[in-house]
Amino acid sequence: MATSLLLLLDDITSALDDVALMTKVAAKKTAGVLGDDLALNAKQVTGIPSDRELPVVFRVARGSLVNKAILVPTALLLSWLLPEAITPLLVIGGAFLCFEGAEKVLHKITTNVFPHHGSTQKQNPTKDRAANADETSRIRGAIRTDFILSAEIIVITLGVVASEPLSTRAGVLVAISVLMTAGVYGLVAAIVKLDDLGVLLLRQSYSASQSIGRAIITITPWIMRFLAIAGTVAMFLVGGSIVLHNIPPIHHAVTHWIHQYTPETITILMTLANGLCGIITGLIALAVVAGARAMKGI
Repeated sequence: MATSLLLLLDDITSALDDVALMTKVAAKKTAGVLGDDLALNAKQVTGIPSDRELPVVFRVARGSLVNKAILVPTALLLSWLLPEAITPLLVIGGAFLCFEGAEKVLHKITTNVFPHHGSTQKQNPTKDRAANADETSRIRGAIRTDFILSAEIIVITLGVVASEPLSTRAGVLVAISVLMTAGVYGLVAAIVKLDDLGVLLLRQSYSASQSIGRAIITITPWIMRFLAIAGTVAMFLVGGSIVLHNIPPIHHAVTHWIHQYTPETITILMTLANGLCGIITGLIALAVVAGARAMKGI
């Protein structure tokens, strides 16, 4: 019996080692998407009142965990029962990301050209309700975006561990999901509270602390602006990359054209191709949705 127990413990240790090793490999493969995920989620909380920043990040993180609790078993089931369905679902998700990016750009343009369009200048009792509705809308949008990015990360991870036993696949997917959520939303929480750190340092009696505090307060708005822009760009890049890489004829034509150039320029050209594909896909999706709304009289 003691021998059987030792063998069981050895098997468990080996399985955990396999999970740790494959998780490390999968983390490297998904690092680029994680960077986009960070930019997108930091963008979603830009403009939220300071006292609501952490509660919003917490609610989005909780929604992200729910997303992954749905996606991990679904991905395992699809990889077993219907592996050919994963690619079309990814393309739909990528197109939706492009649509959201195009919609945000259009909203920004119309807001700048028509600054009073859809706004009310009077203060009224519904102001708080409107603010709450905006916060809820932001949270839902962030969770939707997280769902698509999480799906891509999980599918990439699934590709890394496709030949591994089911227990290893499940362990790696769970590990990546937990690490991804903790890392991304921990960093988002730190970024959105940078200005509070600056104020805290500014109140210290040491001149060095005050200088650092002033520097943090000065650069924080620029960081948030950069993340807002980077988040929108990431929507086009990630969404365009998903669409481009999962439609073989287009992907083959683009890669064939790009590989005529020097290796140093291939990465730049591929990024530009992903972005262009994202913009085109977003505009097409925006036109389709606008047409559907017009037909329904929305």
